[in-house]
Amino acid sequence: MQVAIDTGGTFTDLVYLESGFLKSKKVFSTPKDPSEAVLKAFSQLSDKAKILIHGSTVGTNAFLERKGAKIAFITTSGFEDILFIGRQARPKLYDFFVEKPRPFVLEKNCFGLNERIDARGKVIKPLEPHEIEKVLKKLKKNPVESIAVCFINSYLNPSHEKKLKKELSFLEIPVSLSSEILPEFREFERASTTAINAYLSPVMSKYLGKLRDKLSEVNLYIQQSNGGWMTVEEAGRFASHTILSGPAGGVNGAYILAKNFGKSKIITFDMGGTSTDVCLIDERIPFTKEYNLDGFPLSIPVIDIHTVGAGGGSIAYVDEGGALKVGPESAGADPGPACYGKSLFPTVTDANLVLGRLLPDVFLGGKFKLQKERSLKALSSIAKKLNLSLEETALGIVRVANIVMSRAFRRVSLERGYDPQDFTLICFGGAGGLHVCSLSRELKIKEIIIPKLAGSFSAFGLLFSPPLKDFSQTVWIKAKEKEKLAEHIKKFKKSAFSYVKKLGLEPDNFTCEIFLDMRYKGQGFELTIPYSEDYIDVFEKEHEKQFGYIAHQFPVEIVTLRVRLKGSPVENNWKIEKSKNFCPLFQTRVFTEKGWIEVPVIDWNSLNIGETLKGPALIVEEFTTVWVEEDFQVKVDENYTLRLFKL
Repeated sequence: MQVAIDTGGTFTDLVYLESGFLKSKKVFSTPKDPSEAVLKAFSQLSDKAKILIHGSTVGTNAFLERKGAKIAFITTSGFEDILFIGRQARPKLYDFFVEKPRPFVLEKNCFGLNERIDARGKVIKPLEPHEIEKVLKKLKKNPVESIAVCFINSYLNPSHEKKLKKELSFLEIPVSLSSEILPEFREFERASTTAINAYLSPVMSKYLGKLRDKLSEVNLYIQQSNGGWMTVEEAGRFASHTILSGPAGGVNGAYILAKNFGKSKIITFDMGGTSTDVCLIDERIPFTKEYNLDGFPLSIPVIDIHTVGAGGGSIAYVDEGGALKVGPESAGADPGPACYGKSLFPTVTDANLVLGRLLPDVFLGGKFKLQKERSLKALSSIAKKLNLSLEETALGIVRVANIVMSRAFRRVSLERGYDPQDFTLICFGGAGGLHVCSLSRELKIKEIIIPKLAGSFSAFGLLFSPPLKDFSQTVWIKAKEKEKLAEHIKKFKKSAFSYVKKLGLEPDNFTCEIFLDMRYKGQGFELTIPYSEDYIDVFEKEHEKQFGYIAHQFPVEIVTLRVRLKGSPVENNWKIEKSKNFCPLFQTRVFTEKGWIEVPVIDWNSLNIGETLKGPALIVEEFTTVWVEEDFQVKVDENYTLRLFKL
């Protein structure tokens, strides 16, 4: 049996296949030690699982909270300050008091060695033993837990980095080489990515080691930010690749579900307890290598997901100017929203509870009763400041949260030239169903799809993720040099398949995809194009689509070659078993812009495939509640999936 576990900021979800039927379980996350929730969820299985695919936020949280390892950064002499100087780009052009991102490596732990490789990969100044000895003395005086090495132009010639790693091996600590982590040009991005990897590797290795010890009979694999999984050993070595592992699972799941319904243009909406993740898919899952992690570039292939700090646990407050704000700070799983009984933080979840859209007795299938009186108390301080009723305050909190989330939708659609009306919205995450009608109306999206396992959907995506490995190498060749390109591809593919074999995986089970980073000569950045016979024409069409013109007067060059090896996922052949009802049909009151209205509460498990109903209504499931507004119609489709249509 294969199992997937996704650790979120509030809940940890488990999804598995049993006799062809998908089943799920949910437990509260344990932020102080995430492995506790994973083990607790895993212990609820009646049968022993042989394979576990795990999506984790351990690396992300360690970086955001600056709780990674104490690292040393070693580079070419004269470049010691590269992580602190960065690029001259200014995101806030008119801010005279710009705050630089918090450093994660101390300046005193940045060392420069007197070596040099030129821009063609030729050694100008060899790395001498006395230079290595110099840095070893410093490391002995000031021990570190991990080391990042990034020599200038090492992506063309890694000999100096490999030599240094060999000399450092006796320290028995992780050493991240830029020539292995990111063998591409642009030294700041390469240095930043390598340093982040070094910063997170000991943290991930410790966490995964603990899991592996407790789950010794299980083959454990870790989800990557690119949507595929890798071995535990790889996850410890390439910890930076796990940053977006959970959200990547959700996008995978949405892509699979969309194909089942014949949809190729979708926007994914994943609203959890801490944040909301949005991704636009037009035929293919989009990838980017320009991810920004709390102010630092992380140049690895990641699914192009836009995240905003608006989730069920996002805290509402009134700022100094008297404006109502929501997030990005979250109450998380512990202490959680006020209604959880451990705090008085007024959150989006509390607002939905006060509005009657969240029912205290059916939350988590009735296993965890929400305390509405605490939500009322938490919102009262905001209501007084705004001179509003509690219900009006709650409605305001939900509206502000929706505005924050709608900006994320606009970012991935309208700001990139896509019309949201041409797309279907796939909603998941425990909190998404409470907000999706309002958001789709705002964006004029006509159809919404909500899967039965919406509350555990990222784990569903993990379950059907393939093994995946990305390789890249800056090559610098003219686009017209097709024979030279073919030689590079042949050599690179051979190296990639050889690497997969060393991991103990069967190369014959992998397919190979090739991509080219291309640009007009003289441009500062590239477009990534799938390799084909007419790759130059494809590049120019894509360039025209994104920038509005084709520059025939300039030659085209290939900067970086990318190879992706993709294995076979679990077969997409699953069903949702009709569950027993856990909630009787009854009427409840919900507060809307029109005031209090009577609406039916419908148990999702009581619905039959082919059934239709009209809003307003609350459709409740063990881990999800869907607030169907009055101008929407619902159709129950295959596997009890809800399809909502704007009337």
